[in-house]
Amino acid sequence: MTDEEQPAVIDRGVLKKAQLYGNSFDAETRLILHRYSSATGDIALGVALDPTKTSPVEDSAALVPLKDDGLVLMVADGVGGLPTGWKASAIALESVCAELKTAGNDDASLRNAILNGIDKANKALLELGTGTSTTLVVAEIRDQQVRTFHIGDSSAWLCGQRGLVKLQTTPHSPVGFALEAGFVDEKEALHHEDRNLISNVVGSTDMRIEIGSRLPLAPKDTLLIASDGLFDNVLESEIVEIIRTGSVADSLAQLWHLTSQRMAGAHKDMPSKPDDFSAILLRPGATSNTSPSSG
Repeated sequence: MTDEEQPAVIDRGVLKKAQLYGNSFDAETRLILHRYSSATGDIALGVALDPTKTSPVEDSAALVPLKDDGLVLMVADGVGGLPTGWKASAIALESVCAELKTAGNDDASLRNAILNGIDKANKALLELGTGTSTTLVVAEIRDQQVRTFHIGDSSAWLCGQRGLVKLQTTPHSPVGFALEAGFVDEKEALHHEDRNLISNVVGSTDMRIEIGSRLPLAPKDTLLIASDGLFDNVLESEIVEIIRTGSVADSLAQLWHLTSQRMAGAHKDMPSKPDDFSAILLRPGATSNTSPSSG
């Protein structure tokens, strides 16, 4: 892929305060690709509107720096076809952000803040009474370790430089569980007639939160969290090959370029599902006074 084919990623400098993306999209904004540097690492974030629609983007994404140079990354995907899906994803992220503002730096305080934020978002969506809901994936990074929280089919992956997938959360969906159990393979899952179904959402009376164990982050690892707009259009092997090396900004540009081609049906016999897209990439190791490295 040539540089001319890749969309531009805008350098936003050092991440100093929480950044929320999604429901602020206007009629002209269809794609945002930004990168930041931080004490935790190099970060690239992208949010894009489904190329086939004009309604509001239903995905939201957030970057939240912590007091001790830690970081929280979040992606939420408002459930399509339900009223104000864009509002649901924004409420989920804003609720967790509000709890993190007053949280202490210790492990228990941050864990409780994230869980309380999710619980309050769930109650707020239920109180709307419209049936609107959202997926949510949260990655908390501190002390060179990552812990994930997720609800629904937005996912978190951790990939080593040589392509070893060290973490891959299981989507809370019938097809996601079937894939995990080995009943279907990846290509069957991507073309399955039930791939749009989700079995767990924020905004449900039986919501459950899956919490991952704390995992070490090696200096050349890459952490990815994203909505199904990515995973329903690009194969695992393709994602890993793109993100395992190079700068996270270049990787994000390549991921969106390939995803948008697939959504447009440019590749015969490959998955193609137009949808909103949101993804965040992190590679550990940058300091707060440097610009993103080239990997």
